[in-house]
Amino acid sequence: MAQFLYRLGALAARRRLLFLGASLAVLAGALVLAFGSAGSFSPGHSIPGSPGQLALEKVERHFPDGSGVGGTVLFVAPNGAQMKDEAVARQMRAVVQRIGAEGVIADVGDPLEEVSADGRIAVASLSFDLPAGGEIDPAVQDAVRATGASFNQQYGDQGGRVLFGGDAFEEELSPFGVPEGIGIGVALLVMLITFGSVLAAGVPMLTAVLGVGGTVAGVLLAAARFDVSQNALTLAIMLGLAVGIDYALLIVSRHRAQLTRGHTVAESIALATATAGGAVVFAGLTVIIALAGLTLAGVPMLTSMGLAAAGAVAMAVLLALTMLPAVLSLAGERLRPKPSSRAARRELDTRSRGLAARWVDVVMRRPRTVVAAVVLGLAVAAVPAAQLALALNDNGSAPRASEPRQVYDLVAAAFGPGVNGPLVVLVEGDDPGATAETVRDTVASMPGVAQAGGPVVADDGQAALVPIVPTTGPRDSATNTLVADLRAALVPIGARTGDDVAVTGLTVVSLDVVDKLNGALVPFTVVVVGLSLLLLLIAFRSWAIPLKATAGFLLSVGVAFGAMVAVFQWGWLAGPLGVPLEGPVPSFAPIIVMAVLFGLAMDYEVFLVSTMREHYARHGDARDAIRAGSRNAGRVVVAAAVIMIVVFASFLFSHDPNVMPIALALTVGVAVDAFLVRLTLVPAVLTLLGDRAWRLPRWLDRVVPRVDIEGHELSGEKPAAGATEPQPQPKPEPELV
Repeated sequence: MAQFLYRLGALAARRRLLFLGASLAVLAGALVLAFGSAGSFSPGHSIPGSPGQLALEKVERHFPDGSGVGGTVLFVAPNGAQMKDEAVARQMRAVVQRIGAEGVIADVGDPLEEVSADGRIAVASLSFDLPAGGEIDPAVQDAVRATGASFNQQYGDQGGRVLFGGDAFEEELSPFGVPEGIGIGVALLVMLITFGSVLAAGVPMLTAVLGVGGTVAGVLLAAARFDVSQNALTLAIMLGLAVGIDYALLIVSRHRAQLTRGHTVAESIALATATAGGAVVFAGLTVIIALAGLTLAGVPMLTSMGLAAAGAVAMAVLLALTMLPAVLSLAGERLRPKPSSRAARRELDTRSRGLAARWVDVVMRRPRTVVAAVVLGLAVAAVPAAQLALALNDNGSAPRASEPRQVYDLVAAAFGPGVNGPLVVLVEGDDPGATAETVRDTVASMPGVAQAGGPVVADDGQAALVPIVPTTGPRDSATNTLVADLRAALVPIGARTGDDVAVTGLTVVSLDVVDKLNGALVPFTVVVVGLSLLLLLIAFRSWAIPLKATAGFLLSVGVAFGAMVAVFQWGWLAGPLGVPLEGPVPSFAPIIVMAVLFGLAMDYEVFLVSTMREHYARHGDARDAIRAGSRNAGRVVVAAAVIMIVVFASFLFSHDPNVMPIALALTVGVAVDAFLVRLTLVPAVLTLLGDRAWRLPRWLDRVVPRVDIEGHELSGEKPAAGATEPQPQPKPEPELV
């Protein structure tokens, strides 16, 4: 691999204008094509073939008039008045009439049929003339909202108002805003401090931003052909920025170090692409495999998020190996640190030890104490993860100031939380009405049921519905228990009558997704852990490195999950962070966090340990290899981790309830993994193991494939393998950063 990457880097350096022109042309063409034929994102959370989804599709076939995109209009009476007062009722009916006159409205109910006990709140359902799952244009939403302007003008000063909510009026948050822009600015500052050069700091940012542009184009084009979750783009941008900057940072850092030591520009670019680029390929591949593995869960929403994020990482790797060498060639000698600069002195003075290297020296003096303290501390911090509760977000978890959230809260307060998550029982058969009456009478007295209505018989006479209002909201665990109880109670009814009886509704479909994701978490963990062991075994030809790296990854994941529970379920720092609702975290968040954090943890492991192994392969001194790795790669790992933390933290302040838990967990997880695991626990464990850390049993050495990620084959060196001690080379190559 090193030889191939060397030739690729050399070619890109020689043909820099061709590589740059081709890259920019492809990216520009993709963006033009994407924005010209961009698809819409899917807001739905469902699993094709799940019991709730199959029953819901049958409901839509038997009751086509009620299967469109639905919403809610809510009226609040002015102070001292009620909805049934003649003047208020007249104004309310005028609003309803204007809503019905909108061409996009298929049906609107009578709000006077649903009035709260105190008479101050009235609601009516409305449906749009669109197929289920269709997307409503924001201009159409604004036109419908405008129908309540006269009511708001007349009664606004007295506390009266009209609000619109439900699925039809969900607010789609921008995937990129001011907080994310500030995060990029801070990341640029970190690179400026790291390199001491504006040009060197700007190069990684340039390639990362261009990579994100290509990713955005790809996701928009995919949305035109496939169901893509509305959160997929945000996740792809977040991860694409982070890894795009980090991968370019590693190669640029190696390139500048080689220029300082006297390499020519062309030779340094080729060598940096072969060595640091090899680490980028390996690290990026682990992230891509982990994210692509999300497809195994069988949830379309999760599949689109995983593949979009994997595409972002693949784009970052591709540009780091093709476009970045061309940009470095174009920059030429301007990237070579001046002999009198701090960067040059740091590279040439072998006694120079940065903060990371000095910290590792402290760790190596008391390795047993460090291992015990870190493992115990992280284990305690991971304890809250045992209480992790999952659900799917709805308008109840939207920002408090949003109109759909206000409607959700007012409906829950006036009519009960279960009204926001109604259930329905579908009965299919020759005489569905009679069976539906039996269902209604059976479930009406069940615990957790506030109301059972109907039955409503379809026009074709082949189906009937029994609407059910739970006593609890759709994100409450008690509602999940109720659905399970209903399914159990309906089995004997269906067996006795011969009719098909099923519980469904959007709430049930969402609960099926949660159950599916809960069931996929443990198998996915096993796959990720196994993948980690296998990849690191191949990369470092050591039995100890994979075990140590995987154990550290699991500790980092545990702390990340614990942080999610503490903030989003227990409410710690919820106010300052702007958490809109305390309660279960989105059901897809843990598996996304595990996939992304796995890849990033392997990034840091490869960046740090490959440098250690490179030194050990040349000199055969285990302790000195740890010091050399911390000196040469520690600064890069610190800078890369800080950039990751800043980028992820900026998305935490996006106030998107689906993104915030992921951003928080990744922020905490990266901080823990980089500083407490890779720069603290790893050196301590390697110090205790000594030479044993780099050995492989002979029988295993014969079957494990050889992958050169340190670039030994470029100089003809023989890397350490198995239990054979490597011999120092007569003329070792200079150490590279």
